[in-house]
Amino acid sequence: MALKSYQLIEPAVPLCLPKNRPVPMTDLIRIFTERGDLAHLALLLWATSASALAWFVLRELAAASRRFDDFVREIARFNELFGDH
Repeated sequence: MALKSYQLIEPAVPLCLPKNRPVPMTDLIRIFTERGDLAHLALLLWATSASALAWFVLRELAAASRRFDDFVREIARFNELFGDH
């Protein structure tokens, strides 16, 4: 049985990003596409959008809760003022 020798191939893109300059989005997309990590890029975009949607929903839920609390306080104040009549 003959053993195959595999040649190590240098990656087309360095595995670590330079720390001295910001990396533009086009460079990040190029890095992902050259390394074949399109599934990881899609997963990142999905996770980011799902997190943003969850944050938005929680923010709106908190605002609705505050509005409802203000409404209940006003009803209680109205009942205090006119509850005897």
